[in-house]
Amino acid sequence: MPRRARRYFLLKSEPSVYSIDDLAREGTTMWEGVRNYQARNLMRDEMAVGDLALFYHSNADPPAVAGLARVIRGAYPDPEQFDRRSRYFDRGACQEEPRWLAVDVEFVERFGRLVSLSELRAEPSLADMLVLRRGMRLSVQPVDKAHFRAVLKLAGARTRVR
Repeated sequence: MPRRARRYFLLKSEPSVYSIDDLAREGTTMWEGVRNYQARNLMRDEMAVGDLALFYHSNADPPAVAGLARVIRGAYPDPEQFDRRSRYFDRGACQEEPRWLAVDVEFVERFGRLVSLSELRAEPSLADMLVLRRGMRLSVQPVDKAHFRAVLKLAGARTRVR
């Protein structure tokens, strides 16, 4: 069976909730709390171990790509949906047919500098990047390989994508 090609994503998090510095300190984390069906489906159907993700600080000043993460565990039921004390609790979710999923990611790289949303917008080669679309609020988004490479170049990243 041919090996699946690596895919690329963008994961949004508010730095006051969970930042690239938190991921760097912890090394790995469960990417939980995704409560949008389209984002959940991307995690379930598209993400796999080894895929890379741009770590994007949303609701920040400035909003920006801050680093990289790698998927180390594919989609599994988000345990927070069943925890009544969690802000991600979902009364309608059941153990037999979980509604929400999580993936595990590991720290890859903190960029030496943030690549701001305005800088992304100013780069012509990124014009079609999903995060730049008006009204695009998905916390998990696919990223075209060419866009991913362009962001790495803008960031002066050590990580390379062939």
